[in-house]
Amino acid sequence: MKKRLNITIDEKLLEKIKQYAAKEETSISSLVEEHFEKLVSRKTGLPEGMSLVEYMQSLPKFDFPEDFDYKEEYYKAKAKKWGYEDLL
Repeated sequence: MKKRLNITIDEKLLEKIKQYAAKEETSISSLVEEHFEKLVSRKTGLPEGMSLVEYMQSLPKFDFPEDFDYKEEYYKAKAKKWGYEDLL
């Protein structure tokens, strides 16, 4: 059974959606329904029957040295990313 849904969107976006629907020879209702169907049926990517916590616990552990300075490495990486490594 179909139900009516009222939504409010930007006027310019609505015009673009109407043009797209016409080009695709479909209705806006069909586009919205397809989008919502994809949205609610998305798979999480987790192995079957495994919770997120179990998955996180199954990931490989990293063995960092005891004197590893996370904060320093973070700032080094950011400086390198933005081209400021010469200032450190």
